[in-house]
Order: sequence, then structure tokens, then C-alpha cells
Amino acid sequence: MTRNEVTELIILQKLKKQLTWPELASAIGKSKEWTTAALLGQMTLDADQAKVIGEKLELPEDAITQLQVVPYKGSLPTAVPTDPLIYRFYELISVYGTTFKALIHEEFGDGIMSAIDFDMDLQRQEDAKGDRVKITMSGKFLPYKSY
Repeated sequence: MTRNEVTELIILQKLKKQLTWPELASAIGKSKEWTTAALLGQMTLDADQAKVIGEKLELPEDAITQLQVVPYKGSLPTAVPTDPLIYRFYELISVYGTTFKALIHEEFGDGIMSAIDFDMDLQRQEDAKGDRVKITMSGKFLPYKSY
């Protein structure tokens, strides 16, 4: 069983069992954001977490084992994404990426925001003109070193 097959099985079982990402996250004591990324193949679960998810979703042993393997990270194709929601994030980076870069470098210096030492929170924000998606991201600043 490949990791991609495990991801497809997780999505299918989640739907069949009518579970939510927050419910699965609660079962392993992690955030809904991290858990969703993990169950979609982008993070590694430890043995206890994988066992709990396996029980909740009735996964075979091969799938439980795959959840503990360090994945090949990066779930998007290298071409411009065609899914409308994902494309908007691509568009956001295309438009504001240089702004993020300029402001981060001015504030912190030459470096990057870590996607490893990172956390994210996604919330619904009620608004009279239509609900909004509020995403807060926080990543450790990692300066480039000279040598």
C-alpha cells in the first residue's frame, strides 16, 4: 500500500464514518491543522497516534505503518494548480510574495520563515457581508549564516 493509497483510504473512511478533521485531531491530541496535514500525507504520526487513527478509521496494518513513515513533502504538482481554492493561495503568493519577502527581510534580516518550526490556525470569522476565512501562520525566523 502506497502513501497516496493510504491518503485516499483515509478520506474515504472519514466520509463513511462521518468524522471531521477536528474529531480526528482531538483523538490524537493535536491541532486540526497539523492532523489534517498528517492524514493527507504531509507529516509523520508516531506509533500511538497512528494506532488511534487506525482504530478510528478502521485502517489495515499496512496503512497504520505508512502513517509512521516520513513522507515526501509537497502535495501539489509543480504546474499552476487548477483547483480554485488552492489557486487562490497561489495567486496570493504571486501577488504578495515579494511583499512578504521585503517586509520580513526589513524586520528580521536575510532569512526565511520556517515551515518546520511552524503553526497555523484556521477559523471562521463572521462578517455581515459574508463569513471570512481567517488563517494565522507563525513560523520561526531562520537567518542565513555566512561562512
